[in-house]
Amino acid sequence: MMRELSLHILDIAQNSIKAEAECLRIAVIENLETDRLTIKIKDDGTGMDSETVRRVIDPFYTTRTTRKVGLGIPLFKLSAEQCSGYFEIKSQLGSGTEITAVFQHSHIDRVPLGDMPETIITIINACEHMDLVYTHTYNNETFTLNTKEIKKLLDGVPINNLDVIKWLREYISEGLTEIIGVH
Repeated sequence: MMRELSLHILDIAQNSIKAEAECLRIAVIENLETDRLTIKIKDDGTGMDSETVRRVIDPFYTTRTTRKVGLGIPLFKLSAEQCSGYFEIKSQLGSGTEITAVFQHSHIDRVPLGDMPETIITIINACEHMDLVYTHTYNNETFTLNTKEIKKLLDGVPINNLDVIKWLREYISEGLTEIIGVH
C-alpha cells in the first residue's frame, strides 16, 4: 500500500504522460458533511480499449517491460474499497481515460492525502508541455490551478523554470491553506 494518496495521483499522472495527454485534470473533493473524499483524474491521452481497462485493474498485468506486475491502479482501487468507497475507470481509445476513487473521509484505514503541492509540482516538472488543471475543493471552498493560464502569463518563460516552480509551490500551498486552514 502507498502511504499517501498523492502518490497514487502521481502514479496515474505518469500513465497520462505516457499516454501522450495534452491536458490532465486532477480534482480532489473533500466533503466533511458527507464524509467523502473523491479523487478524479482525467486525461485526453490515447485511452484504452475495454479489454485493456479490464486488465489494468488486475494486479498481475502491466504494460511495462521492466517489471512483471503493475500495482498502481489495483492498489488505488483496493485502497478506496477498503475505506468504504469505490473505484471506477472509464476509457476509450483515442479519447482518454477518467479515474474516480471515492473514500470515506474519516475511515480509520484511509491514508493521508499527502503533499499535494509537491505532487502537482512533480507532475508539472515531468511534462511541461502538458496542461494541468488542478482543483481542490474542501467543503464549499475551491482552489484551482490551471497551467495553461499560467503559461500565458509567463510569456515564453518555461513553466519548469526554477523561479516559476518555487512560485508555483508557494501559490499552491497558500491556496490550499486558504481553503483548508492547513495543508
